[in-house]
Formats: sequence, structure tokens, C-alpha cells
Amino acid sequence: MIRVVVAVGETLVRAAFAALLAQEEDIDVIAELAVAREVLRAAATHRPHVVVLHMDLLETEEPPTAGQLGGLVHETRLLLLVDIHKPSIVRRVRTEHVPRVGYVAMDTSPARLVEAVRQIASGKAVLDPEVAVAALNAAENPLTPREREILAIVAEGVPVKEIAARLYLAVGTVRNNLSRILAKTGARTRIEAIKIAQDAGWL
Repeated sequence: MIRVVVAVGETLVRAAFAALLAQEEDIDVIAELAVAREVLRAAATHRPHVVVLHMDLLETEEPPTAGQLGGLVHETRLLLLVDIHKPSIVRRVRTEHVPRVGYVAMDTSPARLVEAVRQIASGKAVLDPEVAVAALNAAENPLTPREREILAIVAEGVPVKEIAARLYLAVGTVRNNLSRILAKTGARTRIEAIKIAQDAGWL
């Protein structure tokens, strides 16, 4: 039997994935989790062969690494579900971790998900073509470190003069950086620039 832990934030989606996998005769869903930080504890407690983890959970949490899981249970593998329409998520795909970590698109077919679980459990590499293409095409961050620093402070609601004082810059320099940020993000306002940068994973 392939022991599986399912970690997905949305209750209905998590339940659907767990039910799909549980109906297979060779798969036993031993735990369902709503947050990524519970994965390591579940790995130690339940000793799964595969952890199916939605990468959206990793936007606000550091992912449990294959090394961490392997340190607890040698045979544990991570199968990450990727929303290929979210650049901030796609850029976290790390193909060098294959085959200990596998990647499938979040909207993959039920049959493909079951197949992927079996593949990674047997030690085979799992990297769906659409995920690989999305990772290659993910836009690079056009913002400089200084521009990211300034935009992050703007996101806190800090006015330009205070930003300048905090970073020991001239007010004109901060304004010039903000103008470049708007141009690079294609935004019309600072609020829009913040949203675009956050959605793209640049901030």
C-alpha cells in the first residue's frame, strides 16, 4: 500500500483529492492537512510514502524540504500541485529536487494525479510538461533590489518623505524610483504596482 498525506488549504478540494486517491486499492490516505507546517509532524507520525502538497500553501510558509522529510522518513516523497497561472508559485519550482520532489499541474486530470502518486512512490521522476514550460516562461523580476525595497515600504503605507528618511535617500531619488517601478510593472498607481508585484512574486 502507498501511504499518502494530502495537504491542501481548501476544504472541499482537499476532501475531493483525498476521496479520489482513497478509492484506489493500492493507496491509503492516512492524513489530511490544511497547512504546510503540519507536514513534517505528519511525516514523523504517519510515515507516508508520498505527501501531496498544494504549492499555494507555501506562499506564506516555508516549504518542508525533501531533505527534512528524508531525515525523518527515508522513503517519503513530495508531490507538489502547481497552479501554473500564478508566476509567484511557478518560480518556486525547483527541478533539481526531482525525483524526491515531483510536480503536477493543479488542474491535472484525476487519472494523472493517481498515476503521479504511483510514479513518485516508486522512485520515478514526476515533472509534468506544462509545469516545466510554465517554469521556463515565468517572467524574471524586473525590479532592482532598491526598487523592491522602496515598494515594500510603500506597501506599509509609508509616505515618500518618510521612505527617503528611512533609506537615507533624497525625496527626488525615491520619486524617481517609484516612477521606474510604475513603468516596469505597467501600473497606473502605486497600489496597482504593489498588487502586480505581489501577484508576480517580485515583492
